[in-house]
Amino acid sequence: MTKRKPSRSAKSVTPVTPEVGRREANKEDKRARIIDAAWRLFGEQGVAATTTADIATRAGIAKGTLFLYATDKEDLVFLMMHDRLQATADEVLATVPKRAPLVDQLVHVFGGLYALYESCGNVGKTFVKALPGAAGPNAAKVNGMTFAFLHRVAALVIEAQTRGEVRADVDVMIAAQSIFALYFSGIVAWIQGIATIDEAREVFLRQSLEQLFRGLRS
Repeated sequence: MTKRKPSRSAKSVTPVTPEVGRREANKEDKRARIIDAAWRLFGEQGVAATTTADIATRAGIAKGTLFLYATDKEDLVFLMMHDRLQATADEVLATVPKRAPLVDQLVHVFGGLYALYESCGNVGKTFVKALPGAAGPNAAKVNGMTFAFLHRVAALVIEAQTRGEVRADVDVMIAAQSIFALYFSGIVAWIQGIATIDEAREVFLRQSLEQLFRGLRS
């Protein structure tokens, strides 16, 4: 008998050894400590007055190690906000009132995000101010998450189309982008002190959405 040759299509799989598992757990532990230290220090002394060295010291790591997780303080804010934004988006989309009109569904979704930003205080404001043009690795992750979120908003528009609430010829992605722009205008109004979070949700978002859906034609 001849020895059977291994199939060329077979892929070698690197086993997850205890050492690899420990290394990943250690990375996640440091990430969590960095985020926790940043939240605590930003709350105690403000974003502007806190340095990356302060955060590294509070987290119990070398300053150089911190830069493996965020390129600078601005990128660190994106690291801090990413998981909270993802969790909030998942929660509000999972609890959308299915039988409610589209406007009410959208106010429910984006209202949850408004509440998150308000709860984050100056960190939330710093995050929004840094959004335009942010290019760090954590900003890129947030941008990718936002793109996926837009598709989930578009899915709500599609469902409204099936109910006959939205015209069938509406481009759902353009609609989702327009809705997001109205939501973001409310966030900017809040940051500038023009509106409270409640006013951002009910005036800048709800009333603007109602007018958007009515249209401007006579």
